[in-house]
Order: sequence, then C-alpha cells, then structure tokens
Amino acid sequence: MDWNRVEGNWKQFKGKVKEKWAELTDDDLARMDGKREQFEGVLQERYGEGRDRIREEVDTWLKTLKS
Repeated sequence: MDWNRVEGNWKQFKGKVKEKWAELTDDDLARMDGKREQFEGVLQERYGEGRDRIREEVDTWLKTLKS
C-alpha cells in the first residue's frame, strides 16, 4: 500500500496507527492529519528514534496493510 491511500483515508487508518504506535495521542493523530512527514516527525518525538529508523518502520508497516 502507498501513503497516498493512507492519507486519503486517514480517519479509517487512525485505529491501525494507534494499534502499532500506542504512545500516540488523539491530539497527535489530529495534528498529523495523514501527512507522512508530520507523522514521521511525531513518531520521532514520541519514540526517540532517528529519521531513517522511523521511515523504515513506517515502510514496513505499510507493507503489512492490505490494499
């Protein structure tokens, strides 16, 4: 699955995002509004990981989603 599909259906994907990254708050999810760059930035803040590591995790997560 590509990020454009996630962004276009953000409300539907918020639950899946919270399952994977439980430390994210509802305010975080609202602030991201499906934008990948903002999403990855918030993940970096919450989990203290580097940009490359977060991007890898997001890419891996996207591969697990059904089209």
